[in-house]
Amino acid sequence: MSAVNRQPKKSNNFAMILGGSIGAGAFLLFAYLMWYVAPEESMERVRVVAVTKDGCVVETMDGFAMNIGECNAEADEYIIAPIDKKVRERAMLMNPTQ
Repeated sequence: MSAVNRQPKKSNNFAMILGGSIGAGAFLLFAYLMWYVAPEESMERVRVVAVTKDGCVVETMDGFAMNIGECNAEADEYIIAPIDKKVRERAMLMNPTQ
């Protein structure tokens, strides 16, 4: 017999399950946020409101103003431009009409 009484090692299953759950939750949250902010562009006919140093500010046919970046147009001109649908959806959620 030995003078040292050895205890069997306890497995740390709870910590592994908790860490895995937190990791899975963080991954799912990250994936959702990436989907939420990823652009969903469509080409639309818009009216150029102003040309600034940051790009052209345009107004869509349903009244939303957006900056589309650089463009070769002048104010009050109609052009076809890529518009992000998700920006419009978020604007509608933040500014509901009555």
